[in-house]
Amino acid sequence: MADKVEKSDDEWRRVLTPDQYQVCRRKGTERAFTGRYWNTKTPGTYACVCCGQELFSSDTKFDSGTGWPSFWQPIDGDRLGTETDASYGMIRTEVVCSRCQSHLGHVFEDGPRPTGLRYCLNSVALELKPGGPEGEDT
Repeated sequence: MADKVEKSDDEWRRVLTPDQYQVCRRKGTERAFTGRYWNTKTPGTYACVCCGQELFSSDTKFDSGTGWPSFWQPIDGDRLGTETDASYGMIRTEVVCSRCQSHLGHVFEDGPRPTGLRYCLNSVALELKPGGPEGEDT
């Protein structure tokens, strides 16, 4: 795993768009069916928009019907962290980037086989690198 990325709140505000900052640093959520990747079929690797760490392969992306990009497995479990999220009167499992602690979305146990997991993420927290790992063509 790459070195941790740490920036001040002001530094994050300077390098992220307002929407990226609200979701990634303030644990916001984009509205369903509005993000740029919820219905994308382009092959590639999804990376954290804040630090560039590669998180998910398009091979594990599926249509969950929720309006957010959903994946059944990360590239490597060490690239993600989880935290309990008790906001909005619900108990959920928040997913964060292990490198920069950016909020990505939530993980639920109602996904497809083989993992049974649904990583339900915000498009604004991701950057799609078309092709294979490290942006290579497949």
